[in-house]
Amino acid sequence: MTKPVPPTCRTTDRRTDTAALGQRGSLQVWLDPEMEWLAAPSGRRGRSATFPDAAIQTCPMLKALFGLPLRQTTGLVASLPGLAKLDGPVPDFSTLCRRQRDLTVAPLAARA
Repeated sequence: MTKPVPPTCRTTDRRTDTAALGQRGSLQVWLDPEMEWLAAPSGRRGRSATFPDAAIQTCPMLKALFGLPLRQTTGLVASLPGLAKLDGPVPDFSTLCRRQRDLTVAPLAARA
C-alpha cells in the first residue's frame, strides 16, 4: 500500500496571498484616541514623513508582543483605525521596514 501524496498549495496570485497574510494578523486593541497617526510637517526640504515616530514605534512593539512576522503585524495595525473609529492611512510593510531601522525604542522600565 502506498502513502497518499500530501496536497501541495501553490499560490499563483501574489496579491491575494499577501492580503491573506495580512488578515491572519487582524486583532482588535484599544488605543489612545488622542494619538496622532499623521506626522506634522518637518519644515525641512524634501517630502515629509507621513507617519510620526510614535506610530512607527507602535508597530514593532506589537510585533514583539504577539510574536508576529512583520507582514502579519501590518494586518494587525490596519485593523486599529477601524476600532478607534479613525479614518486615515496606516503604515504599510515597506514603510515599516524602512523606518524601523532608524528608530531606537527604550525599554519600558527605563521610561519610568
